[in-house]
Amino acid sequence: MSDPFKIDGPTCISFSGGRTSAYMLWRALQSNGGLPEETLIVFANTGKEAEETLEFVRECSLRWMVPIVWVEYTAGGGVRIVDFETASRKGEPFEALIQKRQYLPNPVARFCTTELKILTAVRYLRGLGWEEWDNLIGMRADEPARVAKVRASPSGGTKGVERHVPLATAGISVQDVLEFWRGQDFDLGLPVINGKTMHGNCDLCFLKPPAQRLSLIREKPSRAVWWIAQEASIQSSRIVDGARFSKDGPSYAQMLAYSQSQDEMFDPDEEAISCFCGD
Repeated sequence: MSDPFKIDGPTCISFSGGRTSAYMLWRALQSNGGLPEETLIVFANTGKEAEETLEFVRECSLRWMVPIVWVEYTAGGGVRIVDFETASRKGEPFEALIQKRQYLPNPVARFCTTELKILTAVRYLRGLGWEEWDNLIGMRADEPARVAKVRASPSGGTKGVERHVPLATAGISVQDVLEFWRGQDFDLGLPVINGKTMHGNCDLCFLKPPAQRLSLIREKPSRAVWWIAQEASIQSSRIVDGARFSKDGPSYAQMLAYSQSQDEMFDPDEEAISCFCGD
């Protein structure tokens, strides 16, 4: 079998800032003897990632001596180039998108991932003059539903882009990823619980199970403040629909209130809804 990490031609390595995508990057560097020409590593920051995620992205760049391009969505669909020091940390890109749309993303309309991550990276590359390229995405073999969606639609609706999932092709599972990081002298500073990084991606993403979000709010109540403000902002506008991140679940204000009690309001075994933000 040919090496799925071997790069031949213009390629974007999508780096989510998690352990899985970092491992994919490492494998690509090993297979190609470093970063090949016409290859860019892109990290799209939403402003709601944990500080540990931003530190991990910086560490990967420094320790593996490769440039990682940090991009952010700006109002009107523009792209801002940032770095560790200048990256948004108060949800500014995400809030700009919400204010532009005047409704909130939700489990049915997950436009946050599309706009803040996928299309922001695409706009950056288009701005460099790229027309066609391969896109490496960090999805593992133990994520068959997500992998199947990519393989069923390699372009993802973006002309000139062909998405690849080299970890899945190589049969890599979450245990392989965790074993790799146990052998390294640095790691993402977020805990692994039952094989999952519960604190990863946007801190209180509405796709995380309610019990998980409630636990994160109990751990740090201030996490809920931004999410409450976004729901309140849209609810106070003339727009009625799309005024909650999840219309079938509690608001973030209600979850903050629940967090003060000892009651278990949600099923602790409920699975997260899959998205393309990555791990």
